[in-house]
Amino acid sequence: MVRDTSFLPDALRQQLAEVGQVDVLVGIPSYNNAATIGHVVRAVQGGFARHFPDQRALLLNSDGGSKDGTPEVVRQASIGSFETILAAHPLRAVHRITTPYHGIPGKGSALRTVFGAAVLTGAKACAVVDADLRSITPEWVELLLEPVLRQGFDFIAPLYHRHKYDGTITNSIVYPLTRALYGKRVRQPIGGDFGFSGRLAEHYLSHDVWASDVARYGIDIWMTTTAITGGFKVGQSFLGAKIHDAKDPSVDLSAMLMQVTSVVLTLMGTYAAHWRPVQGSQPVPVFGFEYAVGLEPVPVNLARMLDRFRTGARELRSIWELALHPATAAGVARAASAPDEDMDFPPHLWVRTIYDFAVAYQHGRVNREHLLRSLTPLYLGRTAAFVKQTRDAGAQEVEQILEELCVQFERDKSYLLQRWDETGGGS
Repeated sequence: MVRDTSFLPDALRQQLAEVGQVDVLVGIPSYNNAATIGHVVRAVQGGFARHFPDQRALLLNSDGGSKDGTPEVVRQASIGSFETILAAHPLRAVHRITTPYHGIPGKGSALRTVFGAAVLTGAKACAVVDADLRSITPEWVELLLEPVLRQGFDFIAPLYHRHKYDGTITNSIVYPLTRALYGKRVRQPIGGDFGFSGRLAEHYLSHDVWASDVARYGIDIWMTTTAITGGFKVGQSFLGAKIHDAKDPSVDLSAMLMQVTSVVLTLMGTYAAHWRPVQGSQPVPVFGFEYAVGLEPVPVNLARMLDRFRTGARELRSIWELALHPATAAGVARAASAPDEDMDFPPHLWVRTIYDFAVAYQHGRVNREHLLRSLTPLYLGRTAAFVKQTRDAGAQEVEQILEELCVQFERDKSYLLQRWDETGGGS
């Protein structure tokens, strides 16, 4: 196993040497998160104190050059009196380091620094949590670390309740596609908050992906996929509500969509031999007590989404006709030409669209950057149809609709394989 940590800044290496070996480590990647990161730091401190008082603990903030004083907030954040959350004082001090990361700007480069610190300190159980969380509690630390530290799991994905219009990239593309490909029902494969073992951190560092989109937005799905395909023991922990800086899906998410989708589709090529024989899907163990939570609404602009979908249908027709099977292209054209009240983008059409794009991406039928840029209007068209369908639906009904989409992805996997092989796919 590769243990190269030479990419870490010398100052950080010195700080880690002074800390020495730790049992548990939590990393917080950040960039201009001064308004929220103090709460995250205090929650992590509380989690260490309440649930891991006997363990040697390290909190590592990996910062991307914040201009708003984020590192200073991290250094000053304090839980005050531990007696407010504990029956007794913590037995061990929590080490705290804030450091700039090196490499391509993005979350992936920040997490590479966390992985390196985990290797250098010999951490047994690690977690990473986003710096913009407003719903994190000390219990998140236990739920992400305890299955790794005490129950032998290598990777713990988050499972939380989100507003029906939060996480639309996850719900419409990443979760159902990942589930159909690799056969594991990891509900939030790009959730942002994960637990992992020291040996998995070392495995992550052995991959040369840090100059790619993995170093930007693609790190979460890469972590999940690499854990599954590497044969590591995978689970999920229910964390409650995911309340963070959510965005209206009608605003410009094209950069994130491109980078995440680029990684997902690249991984399809890398691990084709792994996913080809997989049929159906299986649940993975879930830790924590699932309960109903209040969620902040996410506003959506349906008219804007429909307009961008129709504009794409006019301006990107030539690319779509190269990427899509003729029957799929015809279905998309019908959806784009329908009036607002009749417009629909049904699951079977969306699944064929994604599978056709995956094949086109893999086999070079269209310039990859142009191909992925052209996906945004299609994603907005599908999201608009989903919004229309679920406007009055409750959480349970929405989850059932998403489950039916996942089943459609699994059912049509034979279509993917046929198209993959017809266009020159390998093993």
